[in-house]
Amino acid sequence: MEKCTSGKRAYATAEIAEEALIEAHIQYEYGRGNGPVTSYRCEECGQYHLTSQGPMNERLATLMKSGKLKRLKESAHWNRRLGKH
Repeated sequence: MEKCTSGKRAYATAEIAEEALIEAHIQYEYGRGNGPVTSYRCEECGQYHLTSQGPMNERLATLMKSGKLKRLKESAHWNRRLGKH
């Protein structure tokens, strides 16, 4: 993972940025209306960054709506707690 001149983390492809977006929601507790919701292609570096602006990423929205994101969060929590990676 590289950094852009803007100081933001940069992801080489939209797919990698989407995975990072999902992983961020699994690993961190964001309050309602906070945290990244999608990614965009940067005009400065040509790579992708996460943003809290704009419409929510479809895959993230589907995971939230189905309850799967909550289950992934719980699994990650217990894996960390039990020392599994």
